[in-house]
Amino acid sequence: MDGRPHPRLLVALKPEAEVAETITWELPRVPWTFARSPEGTPWDAVEAILVGSVGRELGPYEAASTPRLQLVQLIYTGVDRFPFDRFPESVVIAANVGAYAPFVAEHAVMLALAAAREVVPAQAQVRALTLRPAPKTRLFRGRTAVVLGYGAIGRELAKRLTGFDLRIVGVNRSGRMAPGCSAMYSADRLREAVAEGDLVFDVRPLTRATERTIGAAEFEAMKPNAIYVNVGRAATTDEEALYRHLVAHPEFRAAFDPWWDEDFPNGAFRTRFPLLDLPNFLGTPHSAGFGPATQQYALTCALQNLRRFFDGEPPLYRVDRRDYVVPAGTV
Repeated sequence: MDGRPHPRLLVALKPEAEVAETITWELPRVPWTFARSPEGTPWDAVEAILVGSVGRELGPYEAASTPRLQLVQLIYTGVDRFPFDRFPESVVIAANVGAYAPFVAEHAVMLALAAAREVVPAQAQVRALTLRPAPKTRLFRGRTAVVLGYGAIGRELAKRLTGFDLRIVGVNRSGRMAPGCSAMYSADRLREAVAEGDLVFDVRPLTRATERTIGAAEFEAMKPNAIYVNVGRAATTDEEALYRHLVAHPEFRAAFDPWWDEDFPNGAFRTRFPLLDLPNFLGTPHSAGFGPATQQYALTCALQNLRRFFDGEPPLYRVDRRDYVVPAGTV
């Protein structure tokens, strides 16, 4: 390797100049290499991997090629698609928690406003050059917003909602109170919590505990004219239950950024039910975390956690595999 030290960090991201400059700036004393570097670069000293998509960026990677690996740091927040089986249980997996929170929170507010202010039908009306009758819109002021998953995104969302004079109610695992809320429910009181919401924001990760937890009973518990916004993972919602509820309750609104069946390599998604034909449903193409500065911000956040690791400190946001994978031997 022409006299250079063996890399301690393997970077499984696109080998772009801006990425390289940021890594060198944030980790000046850590030898590193891109996974797409020319063959012959040994990985035997690699202690950490920074990765976006394991399948796309690491390809046929085998754990035996990195015998000293201790940490996999993700560039993204969600880990529901992460291939845990490709890494020994001794390897810590760290999510990039909070790295996209400001941008996703902003997008969530946009979707809620678009639904409340009937932006889609209003645009159709403008294109028809008609002023009246004006769309029947709703105001946020004096209403209650329920935030399902009061973590990094939830806190950023609460900051943005405060300016609308909304009462904010949160839901987290424990029910322990957190800043920015007037009340907090534990996850086992989900149905009770959503009943309070004029606006219900679902920003939860997809785990074994959250999958399809918004179903027919939860929709029936919501107000008939509530607005349900999902910027977390679509599969926390039962797609069929959502469709049937929207059909049966024309005053109800739903707005989604993520989708149930997403094919990122081909840039496409599919739905099982004709949600996009309904006038009370709107969506965006899983784009809440995209923007001119988002990737650089996320990269910096991930590298700051890697700096902790290389400085001998425990990395933050360690993933509990049991939230996503059924433990071996469990029936």
